[in-house]
Amino acid sequence: MKIGVVGVCASGKSTLISQLSAAGYEAKHIAQEHSYVPEMWKKISNPDVLIYLEASYPTTLLRRKIDWSLADWEEQVFRLRHARENADLIIPTDHLNPRQIFSIVEEFLSNLR
Repeated sequence: MKIGVVGVCASGKSTLISQLSAAGYEAKHIAQEHSYVPEMWKKISNPDVLIYLEASYPTTLLRRKIDWSLADWEEQVFRLRHARENADLIIPTDHLNPRQIFSIVEEFLSNLR
């Protein structure tokens, strides 16, 4: 099963992908947030499962030293709209730690089998 992970910068994509890979899953970061092509996530990977990680603008600033504005964050959310609409699992990550996010994903994936 091929898993694609999308979300704004600092939403937890890299951490989740590392955890999924360590658990034996085929997981890929899809840099949809940097593409103007709405369906780029599908063209890049065409995953069996698409996971969308949400993070608010203030949370992204707390998680990582990012030199970006609210408008930049809003643009990424806009670019991710098609992926979000087609996501199999959407996780608001603001109040979750990486272990909790992985547990949510792992439970979701186990229910697909």
